Amino acid sequence: MGDISRYGHDGPGSSAFPTARARLAADRADTLTRAAALSRDFDGIVAANALVAVDDEHDPEGGTTAFERAHVAALMAQTREHLEELDRALERLEQGRYGQCEGCGGTIPPERLEIRPAATTCVRCARLRPRRA
Repeated sequence: MGDISRYGHDGPGSSAFPTARARLAADRADTLTRAAALSRDFDGIVAANALVAVDDEHDPEGGTTAFERAHVAALMAQTREHLEELDRALERLEQGRYGQCEGCGGTIPPERLEIRPAATTCVRCARLRPRRA
């Protein structure tokens, strides 16, 4: 019983990933909690802004409020994207494709999946793929 079993990763096509499933579920629960907190923050910013003058141009706090609202909205979008990545990882797990690199078809190292449970590529392919803006 080596490192592979310890990480819950028996290779591509394996249907037994209890550790990976638990890791994905925990990450998903944390992400849902973060999404709820961000939603409350966003609602608070909008509500606070509704109580003040609507003239952002002459309001010294207008720029700050707009920045905070945009920042929280961007974090909410990132959180939604991460939830989608986790859901796709769970689908791959159910289909027996979890841990298989979408770039080269090789095995994604268990250490990478431990750090990034929703990873779709091995380290080599991730380095070759251009970064998203």
